[in-house]
Amino acid sequence: MASFCGMAQVNFTSSNLPIIIINTNGQSISDEPKITADMGIIYNGQGEINKVSDQKNNYNGKVGIELRGSTSQSFPKKPYGFETRDNTGEDLDVSLLGMPKESDWTLNATYNDKSLMRDGLAYILAGSVMEYAPRVRYCELVLNNSYMGVYLLIEKIKRDKNRVNISKMEVADNSGDALTGGYIIKLDKTTGSNSRSGWFSRYKPFTGALSNTYFQYEYPSVDNITDAQKNYIQNHIHNVEDVIASNDYKNTSNGYRKYIDVNSLMDFIIINELTKNPDGYRLSTFFYKERDSEGGKIKLGPVWDFNLGFGNVDYCTQGNPEGLVIQDFNTVCPNDGWVIHFWWKKFLDDPDFYDGLKKRWQHLRKNQFSLEKINYKIDSISSLLAVPHIRNFTKWPVMGKYVWPNYYIGKSYNEEVNWLKWWIANRINYLDNVWYININDTDEQSSDNLTIYPNPTSAIISVTIPEETSETPKAHLTDCLGRIHPFYFTAGNQNNYEADVSHLSPGLYIISIQTGTKIYVKKVLKL
Repeated sequence: MASFCGMAQVNFTSSNLPIIIINTNGQSISDEPKITADMGIIYNGQGEINKVSDQKNNYNGKVGIELRGSTSQSFPKKPYGFETRDNTGEDLDVSLLGMPKESDWTLNATYNDKSLMRDGLAYILAGSVMEYAPRVRYCELVLNNSYMGVYLLIEKIKRDKNRVNISKMEVADNSGDALTGGYIIKLDKTTGSNSRSGWFSRYKPFTGALSNTYFQYEYPSVDNITDAQKNYIQNHIHNVEDVIASNDYKNTSNGYRKYIDVNSLMDFIIINELTKNPDGYRLSTFFYKERDSEGGKIKLGPVWDFNLGFGNVDYCTQGNPEGLVIQDFNTVCPNDGWVIHFWWKKFLDDPDFYDGLKKRWQHLRKNQFSLEKINYKIDSISSLLAVPHIRNFTKWPVMGKYVWPNYYIGKSYNEEVNWLKWWIANRINYLDNVWYININDTDEQSSDNLTIYPNPTSAIISVTIPEETSETPKAHLTDCLGRIHPFYFTAGNQNNYEADVSHLSPGLYIISIQTGTKIYVKKVLKL
């Protein structure tokens, strides 16, 4: 693993990006525990220049800060996790750079990703299709009066109405419906928060695997989860695994679909395969369980950690645009300490599910994942970083040099960005071939089959789907520029649902609703 400590000094006075200034008052930042520091954010608005000498107008207060990540901590440019605090040291929910109020955040260093955008791009793409993906903001960091480069401010995965929207669990929730959710579980290395606390699966990932898969508690946290809650979620996952391992797991009534939300499962696979994420399914993998009264399903996600995605890895599945991580990883790296669990192969062995996945991919390729829209996002980010990237690579002179585990080494930032675009175009072409399926007109439903009333509308809409569904359908709302907007069904059953769109600005929107393998699309005019 190569690192470069011959960093240059940068005369940093202003930026088109928000500026984060942290002062630890002489303390060193360690992996744990968090230390109390002062933090300010300077942001004068979109399109405005931010100066280091300006007033700290977006945030100015205390934070608890620590190092975060695993391998990434070994790089000279460090990643950080922090929580905003009040003057008494208690967590303080605040809105940073327009993101919803919360107290827990991460600062991603993007050291071994010389495009500076793999994580940001992945979260933006995931946020356009999934129920939730972490929001991101690019910024430049000054730590203890030293310029530290371009960073990505990211929402930490957490239970919250604006993040993973599941029921809050209290220590008294030890029986009845309250005991059934919500929970967040992760598959990851046993480092970082809530680490080394969980349970082993009763099933090996595959015959001959070095060890059984280890599930870790993420929410409730290790400090707060009760014995009754531990027992419940362990037993629930054991039961789900028994079903997946059974010969009858494809049964549409009593098989895995009874316990797992297949729409979230499809999108989770698609995001990890679009990025060819070598950590997908085995590390940085989260899923959450709703309370039974709210559906009770396990949903896959949120997605996390893509700095090695988009071809930025020279081991195991490699950085070429071909191959499926979900199928190949255990074959090429069977002795890795973290391999892919047996669930995933079983899902793809279900023809109905795999056909649905292919149809979902083809639908997204015509919409959110068209090459034109992805390239537009890349161009937007690279334009945003046009000047900041120069300062970043002056501070950290890694351009043109190998930093573990680079597959491609460009001589300039433009070469890195152009290669990323080339890689994505070839990756999409590969997936189009592998996930090709002949879609009948009845699969991609016309707008005539979907009823929305009233339309135009100013607040509540009623949506009628031409078929009854056993679970609330997945819906996405985009404006005429392709931007995703929050949209949830607030009530409904079988084939009639309601949604509140009063929060939207006036204009034309497109609602896309998926039920199983069928997709319905309709235009809605918001007054």
